[in-house]
Amino acid sequence: MYYPRLKDLRNDHDLVQKEVAHHLGIDQRVYSNYEIGKREIPAHLIVALADFYNTSTDYILGRTNHSAPCKNK
Repeated sequence: MYYPRLKDLRNDHDLVQKEVAHHLGIDQRVYSNYEIGKREIPAHLIVALADFYNTSTDYILGRTNHSAPCKNK
């Protein structure tokens, strides 16, 4: 599941939920629900988080353990 990665990425960047939620343009409570797996996170927010954290959507989704973003060919 992706939601543990959301919290790990946020903690690795020394951010609080409110800061990430502000960047995404959503309420902190909504973001909290994504992070604990109470709500499904929309695809466009996964893409926004991948850009924000400079990682890949596959890393956020747990499809890979490599946090470096994929390079364009």
